[in-house]
Amino acid sequence: MPRPALGPIVDNAELHVSPVAEHIMAMAVSRPRRWTAAEVERLVEAREGQSPRYELVDGELLVTPAPSGRHQRIIFHLAVLLHEYVIRERLGEVRLGPGKLDLVASERYEPDLFVLPAIDGRRPPAADASIRPLLIVEALSPGSSRHDRVTKRRAFQRNGVPEYWVVDGDAEAFEIWHPDDDRAVLADETIVWLPRGAANAFELDLRAFFASVADDAPL
Repeated sequence: MPRPALGPIVDNAELHVSPVAEHIMAMAVSRPRRWTAAEVERLVEAREGQSPRYELVDGELLVTPAPSGRHQRIIFHLAVLLHEYVIRERLGEVRLGPGKLDLVASERYEPDLFVLPAIDGRRPPAADASIRPLLIVEALSPGSSRHDRVTKRRAFQRNGVPEYWVVDGDAEAFEIWHPDDDRAVLADETIVWLPRGAANAFELDLRAFFASVADDAPL
């Protein structure tokens, strides 16, 4: 059966894209803005207090709101335990966020907790943020999961951080990453950490640890 004629208007029609549509399409494929370290430093200087946290990873601005009470409790208790171990082993110093850590000159990090190595048997200089850490720890917060598990994790691996812990308070587990890992080691019972220069390992019973930071834990 012959195709019915559609008429001169449809048969000879051409597809024309309006300037407005071209503009919308251009916006849809535009690249996300790349921030500079200087711009992020100005945000940090302008903020009131210590939050929100501003970090810069590979041109991406990461913004994290103030931590919850449980988040603070987890990081504080872990810092106390790590401090005792680090001092006993004469390894260096535990520092807490929003302390600045310079892994790359063009980026900015403020981890929840990190351990810096000793320099010639002494504490690392307080004003030096460029010392390579032995350990970085981030506790997950609402909205920070992608930052902690993907963006920052890849950066820490890329820059040779020997060990990175992601604390999942809801699952009561730690995700442990090393530079060459494709997958995290999931720990929900015990953590054993033996950093360079230590004679003895740091061991943490995770069930006891999370019990100690519960709301109904005895003082």
